[in-house]
Amino acid sequence: MLTSITESIFCCLMGKTTSVVLPVKSSDGKPADGFEFVEVKPGRVLRVRHILPERSATTEAQPEAGSSVHCKRKITVYRNGQLVIENLGDVLHSEILQCQNGDVEQCSTVEVELSDYTTAPSSPDPKPAPPLPTSDQQKPAPPPRRRRRRPKRTVLIDTERCISSCKGMHSDVALFFIHGVGGSLHIWGSQLDFFSRLGYEVIAPDLAGHGASTAPQIAAAYTFYALAEDLRAIFKRYARKRNILIGHSYGVSFCTFLAHEYPEQVHKVVMINGGGPTALEPSLCSIFQLPSCVLHCLSPCLAWSFLKAGFARQGAKEKQLLKEGNAFNVSPFVLRAMMSGQYWPEGDEVYHAELTSPILLVHGMYDKFVPIDEDQRMAEILLFAFLKVIEEGSHMVMMECPETVNTLLHEFFLWEPDNSKKDTATMVTASQTTADEATPVQTLAVANGNSSTGTLKVNKPLNK
Repeated sequence: MLTSITESIFCCLMGKTTSVVLPVKSSDGKPADGFEFVEVKPGRVLRVRHILPERSATTEAQPEAGSSVHCKRKITVYRNGQLVIENLGDVLHSEILQCQNGDVEQCSTVEVELSDYTTAPSSPDPKPAPPLPTSDQQKPAPPPRRRRRRPKRTVLIDTERCISSCKGMHSDVALFFIHGVGGSLHIWGSQLDFFSRLGYEVIAPDLAGHGASTAPQIAAAYTFYALAEDLRAIFKRYARKRNILIGHSYGVSFCTFLAHEYPEQVHKVVMINGGGPTALEPSLCSIFQLPSCVLHCLSPCLAWSFLKAGFARQGAKEKQLLKEGNAFNVSPFVLRAMMSGQYWPEGDEVYHAELTSPILLVHGMYDKFVPIDEDQRMAEILLFAFLKVIEEGSHMVMMECPETVNTLLHEFFLWEPDNSKKDTATMVTASQTTADEATPVQTLAVANGNSSTGTLKVNKPLNK
């Protein structure tokens, strides 16, 4: 710690920044241990770990046909700030942990209404107030006429999506692992080794300024849009027919961006401690707004704070994991620019509601960076989402509980919906139409993206 403080004081006196991270080039020009260096822009080089297992003609299997799911959704934004989401297609139900096929419920209409929490009732079915006593001469006042709301924007999604099991022996499947702020591809070490041994093709890049990627000394190089274009180039370079995106923390936003941009190529998405479906906006009152030299002085404290908040336990094992994963080991300039560049106004609730890919949400119970309410909120907004909470994990759950996370991800990769009950469900629905004409409605009230205390009728299983 004293050495770090001494170096930072010398940095302030000399007016120099800390050392710049540069890529390590192999002597023969070939990838070493699966590492490649990709120039996404002139002078902008990212390190990528690309593992392509060797498959023989006998072991390579043909992709399965999969199951067709009707994705139909109506998203309406009103001028008063309300958002109404109606699911008019299929709704998936699944127990991912038991690796069972999901059941498809035909034509289940669900409405999610986002209104101001000051006017929203505390329960979905509030009891009306008792009428005031009136005399024979007085008549009760007529109920006030409800003003018709005018929609500001309406989005209709109506498409058929084929969801199939993704096995390691399938040559058209690729897994992309994207880390967050301060991390590197090494935080995915357990996942990369596990899935590559199963025969999957895995791709894990270092973001600009992280790991062994180049670190431009300009703040504009670390905005969300600049990093998103880097990952777009990586995705277009390595993408297969069926691609699965796995993101952690800030990396979840880039997975959302790619899934929205390439809905036909992104087959499934995994979001690990990614937070709620809200637009990104940097905080102006953050410690990361301090000068770089001051952040360098505080780097030992920041590293200790990250260890305490990012891991459920703070023992020697966690410190070793933090060191091996090269997490939170970036220059103060890059860290400051990354936190200041998190501006993405397009990534709001409507943007997330337009996603049609099946999404697995993984949350560490002891995560102090991302509350569980945000992941629950994400599960309610997404079309096909399954939330799993790991009780022994925190923000770095893939490093703390690698076996649990690997098993959970693998079962999600192999999962596909079961349409065998689809015809039966249709017949039952037709026979019960005359008996019950009411449509199940789910109402959720929030203000400015923050959940209220209203009671929810969840249409998707939020299994913990």
